[in-house]
Amino acid sequence: METVLVTGGRGASGRWVVDRLAGDYEVVVVDYDHPGLDVDPAPHVSFRAADLAQRGEALDAVSAVDPDAVVHWAAIPVAGTHPEGRVFKNNALAAKNVLDAAGRADARIVQASSDGAYGFFFADPTPLPDELPITEGHPLRPEDPYGLSKVTAEAAAGAVARRRDVPAVSVRPSWIQYPGEYACRADEYVSDLDAGAGNFWSYVDARDVADLVAAALAETRGPDSPVEPGAHEAVNCVAADNALGRPLLDLLREVYGDVPDNCAVDEGSDRTGYAVAKAERLFGWTPTRSWREAAAADVAAPTLFER
Repeated sequence: METVLVTGGRGASGRWVVDRLAGDYEVVVVDYDHPGLDVDPAPHVSFRAADLAQRGEALDAVSAVDPDAVVHWAAIPVAGTHPEGRVFKNNALAAKNVLDAAGRADARIVQASSDGAYGFFFADPTPLPDELPITEGHPLRPEDPYGLSKVTAEAAAGAVARRRDVPAVSVRPSWIQYPGEYACRADEYVSDLDAGAGNFWSYVDARDVADLVAAALAETRGPDSPVEPGAHEAVNCVAADNALGRPLLDLLREVYGDVPDNCAVDEGSDRTGYAVAKAERLFGWTPTRSWREAAAADVAAPTLFER
């Protein structure tokens, strides 16, 4: 069984990734804190602690595990919660350190990027995209430290892939939601169009995110990989529909007064603003969860250990 090192695996979305991978792989979770030697880890899960923004600690952690693959999921997850310099420094350094270590271990790479890399949500004012739906080829124009850190992380993944001849994938989720706890369906969100306008009312279920990570890991293994050694690919990861269930073009006209000239979205479609065709083409992944069922779903969050 292969070993996968997952950074940030105890985080809100990281634990869903770990839960999805455990059993298919031996999963080593590396986070800033260790849950304690007295815990009983879930099957095929173990833990290590490291400050990944410290280069020596990141290199040591990955070297000690010598994984077949690295899923880099650790980051300060959003702008506005920490000083700007800390968000960028922590996320960019951790990505550089972990990805360099993965390359030295000849490990294939999957990492968490974000739709924040496009730069829409925290821009002032929020611009219309150049195209609809938004493909991975859309220019990346972040103004905020979080989005900029994700662009930097993607550049680091490309550099490591080229230098170390390993495949690398950056997953760009939109706002991640959790079954039974869909913040994008809260009254204050649904009743205020401006609340979701910055990412065009897009979202994605944590289980769909975990499925895409698993698909990318599986499909980058072996000689027939759609991502060749030395290559880096970024893929959008969003639900098929928007969080309001209304026609996307109507929402854009109501909030922005216009739609992009380059628009391939049908009138009346409640689709998301992002294209996911690339993830399907490369990895056979399509989103399968919608807020219509998942917002009220009774699904227990993964438990990675017990005390």
